[in-house]
Amino acid sequence: MGKVSFFRSIHFKFTMIYVLLIIIAMQIIGVYFVRQLETSLSQNFKSSLVQRITLLSSNVQQELDKDTANKKLDSEQTREDLTSILLDFKSDEIRQVQIIDSNYRVLATSEPNDQVDVGKKTANKPTVRNALEFNTADEEIKVDPATNNRLMVSATPIVLRKGTTGAIYVEASMKAVFDQMKVINNILATGTVISLFITAILGIILARTITRPLSDMRKHAMELAKGNFKRKVRVYGHDEIGQLASTFNHLTEELDEAHAQTEGERKKLDSVITNMTDGVLATNRLGEIILINEIALQMLNVSRGTAIHTPITKLLEIEEEVTFDQLIENPDSMILDVSSEDKPYILRVNFSIIQQESRIDGLIAVIYDITEQEKIDQERREFVANVSHELRTPLTTMRSYLEALAEGAWEDKEIAPHFLQVTQNETERMIRLVNDLLNLSKLDSKDYRLSKDWVNFTDFFNKIIDRFEMTKSQHVSFRRLLPDKELFVDIDTDKITQVLDNIISNAMKYSPEGGLITFRVIEEEEEIVISIKDEGVGIPKDSLKKIFERFYRVDKARTRRLGGTGLGLAIAKEVVNAHDGEIWAESKEGKGTVVSFTLPFSPDQEDEWDEA
Repeated sequence: MGKVSFFRSIHFKFTMIYVLLIIIAMQIIGVYFVRQLETSLSQNFKSSLVQRITLLSSNVQQELDKDTANKKLDSEQTREDLTSILLDFKSDEIRQVQIIDSNYRVLATSEPNDQVDVGKKTANKPTVRNALEFNTADEEIKVDPATNNRLMVSATPIVLRKGTTGAIYVEASMKAVFDQMKVINNILATGTVISLFITAILGIILARTITRPLSDMRKHAMELAKGNFKRKVRVYGHDEIGQLASTFNHLTEELDEAHAQTEGERKKLDSVITNMTDGVLATNRLGEIILINEIALQMLNVSRGTAIHTPITKLLEIEEEVTFDQLIENPDSMILDVSSEDKPYILRVNFSIIQQESRIDGLIAVIYDITEQEKIDQERREFVANVSHELRTPLTTMRSYLEALAEGAWEDKEIAPHFLQVTQNETERMIRLVNDLLNLSKLDSKDYRLSKDWVNFTDFFNKIIDRFEMTKSQHVSFRRLLPDKELFVDIDTDKITQVLDNIISNAMKYSPEGGLITFRVIEEEEEIVISIKDEGVGIPKDSLKKIFERFYRVDKARTRRLGGTGLGLAIAKEVVNAHDGEIWAESKEGKGTVVSFTLPFSPDQEDEWDEA
């Protein structure tokens, strides 16, 4: 906001209004005063002139009465006497005096140059006519063309015993009156100028007392706009402006407190949004992104600069499926598949409307990574399908054979034992399947605890191999590459035995006649690596990562024929992971497979066992 120019400022306006009010007041007072003074002076001049004319009229009447008695009204002596009286009457203000008889003839005049007009009729003057014909005194004010001064012209009737015999005509100059008025006007104008000068100075000072607090408030308001709530407006007094300044300071304190609370809430909200494990983004009423957190940027694999002000439908790549208006009308959740060739990635977006009263200001979208959930749901569906299939197959077989036995096959001594053997095998297969499922269920349970104990793994492993070597039915040979030293590990012997049983059983099942199974234990810095290698048909490369999944079989027909449940390696993986180890497989088709797993191992702990 720019600085206000002086001629547009309230300082200038206030001073000008103040001066104009004084000018108007002075003009009103001056006009009224001059007009009243002029009237008063004119009345005084007229009264003084009337008094003098009355005295002159009395002297002229006496003279004319005397001449009338002697019947010498127009005698030379009478004219001289009247002229003498008129000359005594004349003064600086009285310009001309004439005595006119009833026939409008001039009997005497006060001007020597006008003596030639004595005895002649005068011009038809309205004032003289009114005095002679109506016997009333009359006067008027006119302007002298020669001097441009104002004259008061008066005609007073001369009344004798016989009636009106003439009139006294007087021309009196009012120059002195109007000169005096001129002086007074000059004094008034000078006083007005001086008053205006003093008033302007006082106006500027007075305006400053008003505009200075206002200017401070303006500067304070600009500081408030910048977020500075610490500045205070100076209070110059206890008048309305002082109260306004105090109110302004109180408002600043309230704004400071409200801003602090808002800033605190904003920081809390920013912290919550920043530390959320889910992506959050918000739009304006046009559908453009105005807020997005780091998690959302990572989920959508975009930069903040790219995301801000981008339409939400474009950012989520759903502009071909739905518009922003449709999202506003029906803010349902959506599933986005942003998987790459290497990694599956499924997102769910929940929308909610930002609404103030009846106005919609935008949308908030919360993005969840449901890849793992989808994976679990898929595994659950596959697991149920596999369990159903695995149970249905032996049950169907058992039902078929039992129905055959019930229909009379039990009487056949050759067929009945075979049918009973098949039924028994399928029953044992179902028991193994249920036991494996129970084991997996226990391992998946959060409350599951391992019963660990310190065991010499070399001796422990040899005993398991011995057991298989004694019971092996296939013509396979074993090779042991085990260390001669004792290796003590903290394990749950039952669970690790189950792991080794499953791996060794698979190796024996898939080994050809005359095949070799190699057992190896390698000691490393913080773990031991146990591996079982066979010389079977091997596992295809695309199946290596899947063999530890539940119910997965590379050769389903052969596995089912050999009595496998498809859960052995899955159980082995869960047990090894529970011991903080890792399990994996390596294989080449036609050359065999190596299944390896690790167990935590501490040489320092082994030294303690040796000392004991």
